[in-house]
Order: sequence, then C-alpha cells, then structure tokens
Amino acid sequence: MTDLIIRGGRVIDPATARDETTDIAFADGKVQAVGPDLPGRGSEIVDAGGLLVVPGLIDLHTHVYWGGTSLGVDATAVARQSGTTTFVDAGSAGPGNFHGFRRHVIEPSPLRIIPFLNVSFPGIFAFSAPVMVGECADLRLIDARECVRVIEANPDVIAGVKVRVGRSAGGASGVAPLDIALEVAEETGLSVMAHLDNPPPSRLEVLSRLRRGDILTHCFRPFPNAPVVGDGRVREEVIEARQRGVVFDIGHGGGSFGFRTAEGMLASGFLPDVISSDVHTLSINGPAFDQLVTMSKFLCLGMELVEVIKASTLAPAAALGREDLGRLEIGAVGDATLLELAEGQFDYRDVLGETRSGRWRFKARGLVVAGRWWHQPQG
Repeated sequence: MTDLIIRGGRVIDPATARDETTDIAFADGKVQAVGPDLPGRGSEIVDAGGLLVVPGLIDLHTHVYWGGTSLGVDATAVARQSGTTTFVDAGSAGPGNFHGFRRHVIEPSPLRIIPFLNVSFPGIFAFSAPVMVGECADLRLIDARECVRVIEANPDVIAGVKVRVGRSAGGASGVAPLDIALEVAEETGLSVMAHLDNPPPSRLEVLSRLRRGDILTHCFRPFPNAPVVGDGRVREEVIEARQRGVVFDIGHGGGSFGFRTAEGMLASGFLPDVISSDVHTLSINGPAFDQLVTMSKFLCLGMELVEVIKASTLAPAAALGREDLGRLEIGAVGDATLLELAEGQFDYRDVLGETRSGRWRFKARGLVVAGRWWHQPQG
C-alpha cells in the first residue's frame, strides 16, 4: 500500500544521475517507486508541478541542542524554512551533557538529528553575544576516556568526534585538542570534524593531521587561516589534504565564510565537498540564515544546480557513512525536499559584510519525512 505520492516534480537525484519530471511513491517510511504516472488509489497525493524534488537535505553542520546550550536552535522550527530533514549537530554536547541532548532533543524530534560528540566535557557551553568562552581553552576539560565511554554507550547515534581549535575556541591550547580528538576517533573507529578559526594553530598544522574521511569544516573561511593565498591560489596543503581524502565542508556560520575566498577556490576548480549552514543563535538571523540561503549563495557564485544539490544530499550522506540517506532510489529512507527555484534579484552577504547579487534563490515548499508529508505544527 502506497502512503504518499509526490506527483509531477522535477526529480533531481545525484546518486542515480536522475534529472527528470516524474513521480515518487513512498511506503513504510521508504521510497517505494520512481516513475511517471504512478497509481495513487488510497494514497495522499501532493502536486509538485513546477517544483524541484530532491533527496531530503542534510545539513552537515548545525547546532540544535535547543534549551541545553546557549547556541542551540530548534530543529523543528528551522526545518520548514530550510528544507532540512537531517540535522547533523556539530558538537554542541560533550560527554558531560550528551545524555540530556539524546533524551530531551534527539529522541523526541520528528526530524533526524545525528550528533558529533564534542571532545570537550561540557560541549560548547558559553557561546553567546555577551559571554564567549572556548570549550577547548582549558585542557582540563578534555578527557579522552570520557569521550570513548560516551561514544561506546551511544553507538547507535553518535557519528563522529567534533573539535574546535583556534584562538577563539582553544585559546592557547594550539593543536593539542585536535590531537586528543584524533586519538578518540582512532580508538572508536569514527571520523573527526575539525573547526578552525584564527591562528594558532595554523591551517597547515590542522590539515597535516587529518585523515581520509575526516572533515575540515569552515573550509572557505576568510583570512587568516584561509585556504587561498592573497592572489586566490589554493594553498598546497589544502590540495594535498583533498588528495588524501579529507572532506571539505562549508560550515558558513557567523564568522566562517568569505565570498573572496570562495571565488578563489571555485576559480581554481576546488569545489566544496559539502555545503552546510552552521546555523546557531548567532547566525540564524544572518549572515548564514539556513541551509537554503547557504546553497543559494553557491548558485550565485556559479556552481551548477546539480552540484549544489549533491553537496547538500549525497555528499554529506557519504561523509556520514549513511548509504540509506541522500538519495531517492527504491528502498532508500523516505525523505525528500520540495523546492522552488525562485528567479529575481537577490542580495547575499558573507561574514565580513561583503555582498554579492544573484539571480536565483531556493525556497522550501514542503518536506517528506519518513515517507509522510510533514507539516510543522501551528504555534
């Protein structure tokens, strides 16, 4: 029995190279069929004429421990405007408060939340406009055994280890928090997501340590620690890291995406592997806003539509090792995002206040979550 049919949208599924106007049927929480004129007797039918239908968007860098951290936003409230069906939480919680994140936010959520565990015991505990204290500034807060203990107690949900290094997040700790995070990751068989802000440590110190499958987030950050030199050329250590299999993730946020950096990278043919928003309380009202605005900026910069969709679906699913997500083939998880590609004159802003204008803007027009047409409750 079919539960839902999305009828007549332009289906773009990078996993199968599908780009055609067709129908998609969902049953029992999964994709049941893809093809024209699917029979829909007894099913809910949604007309997607004129819209894009893509795999449920995966935002690889968010902060959704709402109520438990100062930077957390409510995933349910964000989902409808952002088109996101899977939120990857980038280390909001650490070993000391992960149990609350799981019980009070992850488990009750109607949306999928996949957490990375922060290597610091309290997680990101003081991230706000009035109070800003980096969780890795005091190495006494980092205990590798506690990280391993919590990961081994929650193997069904924790996808990796998050570490924030740089002068803002780590003070004088330098690269030491990353070395501890890598040791935890090796012990548990997980990947590391590394945040890098202002030096120290340097971009070279961080990139030289990352392994295949590890993620460098904020990968198109502005100077300092930018991946390009002043004339726009990509730095050698960045190229070498990609050749090793390091994943490059945008992680826009409030301070980590610059148009000039992005233009230099794209002009050199260095596209991001993953586009993510780093949505939190200090970026949700700009300059990042959400996943769709971040994706729209890359259309503005000249990335092809299918590449932007891939970087927000198939690529983050691959980074997570989740072959069931980020695709619209039969048997895959039944998540989909319906988008309008609006045409007009749209202005976009980076973290330095520089602006660019673009012709296109993604707008969310509906979500399918676990094979059901999903509506955010009123109020």
